[in-house]
Amino acid sequence: MVSHTTWLRYLARRFEYSLALSYKSYGHGKISNREVGDNFWKTFFQGKLTFLHWNKGEEMAPTIAPEGGTLLVRKLPEADPQRVFVGDVVVMKDPEKSDNYLVRRLAAIEGYEMVSKDEKDEHFVLEKDQCWVLADNDKLKPKSS
Repeated sequence: MVSHTTWLRYLARRFEYSLALSYKSYGHGKISNREVGDNFWKTFFQGKLTFLHWNKGEEMAPTIAPEGGTLLVRKLPEADPQRVFVGDVVVMKDPEKSDNYLVRRLAAIEGYEMVSKDEKDEHFVLEKDQCWVLADNDKLKPKSS
């Protein structure tokens, strides 16, 4: 049996998630003033906080088997530094193919200084809303991971 505090935390997360998504849609002009409430309640009652993602490929081996594995993924309305930490495994849209998703490990977040082993490369600092992700498979070349 699930405790009352667990249910309250779950409802609080749903409330916060629905509110954040509605506000985000309103801020981007996707919905009007009048649609904010409807969007909130629809997300609160019908939106999913978690979903299953089937991952196949060698990028995350040995953490996830190359033959594939099912991941339980928690949705976040936005990448919040208080909820996503360096070392977490994340699912994100592929920047080259928007229909595909990539599973990678978060290696650095905004404010981290990135230094290359190659002396020719200049170091840089990740700016606000930037992050650095890597594949777990050390056998892959950096460009492909």
